[in-house]
Amino acid sequence: MRRVRTAIAGMVLGTLGLAGCGQSSGSGSGTSATPVASGSAPAVGAFPVTVQAGNGSVTLTSRPGRIVSLSPTATEILYAIGAGGQVAAVDDQSDYPAEAPKTSLSGFKPNVEAIVAAKPDLVVLANDLEGVVKGLGKVGVPVLVEPAATKLDETYDQIRDLGAATGNADKAGQVADGIKGELDRLAAAAPKGKELTYYHELDTTPYAATSGTFIGQIYGLFGLKNIADAAPGAAGGYPKLSAEFIVKADPDLIFLADTKCCGQNAAALAGRPGWSGLSAIKDGHVVELDDDVASRWGPRVVDLAEAVSAAVQKAAG
Repeated sequence: MRRVRTAIAGMVLGTLGLAGCGQSSGSGSGTSATPVASGSAPAVGAFPVTVQAGNGSVTLTSRPGRIVSLSPTATEILYAIGAGGQVAAVDDQSDYPAEAPKTSLSGFKPNVEAIVAAKPDLVVLANDLEGVVKGLGKVGVPVLVEPAATKLDETYDQIRDLGAATGNADKAGQVADGIKGELDRLAAAAPKGKELTYYHELDTTPYAATSGTFIGQIYGLFGLKNIADAAPGAAGGYPKLSAEFIVKADPDLIFLADTKCCGQNAAALAGRPGWSGLSAIKDGHVVELDDDVASRWGPRVVDLAEAVSAAVQKAAG
């Protein structure tokens, strides 16, 4: 799991320069960020449709019926917008929703022959690794690269991209609008003027994430101040912090995104040399996040924001 999480952080860094995604043609427009059952029947958009993805303009001549998703975030989005019934296979990291047809396919080391064996009429990726886009293009398989979002607007764009590409544009618009509405509601309810500080831990190295990252912007909705912004190497977005730096900063809140991968919790932190006296530990303000929810940029970003909101409300007291 740690290897995967490190790769995710690297992918985020590597996609900062990629073009933003946006639906350019086809029908399209909230209600809910929760994935819907694959048996639902949303309105089907018109084809052909062209989508502006991370790999440029991609035209689909007909509605895809066998989608292969090699991106856990894309998998979550596909099910949320009602395209679950069109998904034929997903990668080995796509663990949500439970009904997604998980396989041994890898998004980190994609194998063109293995992907083609699934007979896809659309492949969705977060990164073009191992020359997979070119390889699939040679055999006529359309590919959408939807890279790690660096801001919330890119999440909304990717949801609409996948809605247009799968013939589920109306539902995709509802999902995107629903997420934005929920985030706006949670942000509006945040305590004002508290200036609480926080530390977001990616793994036990420990690596952190600054305010300039996607996850950092979620915290920013609640007026939190990120201790990692002042750390050496912060310009890269994911600085490696020293224990001494964290102890000196003494954050009001600690958010752990390494609970599943690395077994971290408040008790484990208290056992680290010099950490037992940290305010967040003494005051009970250590928040154990779901690693997957905290590392993806899809519909469950609302779940992440709700966890942050609850922690902020508690700490503001």
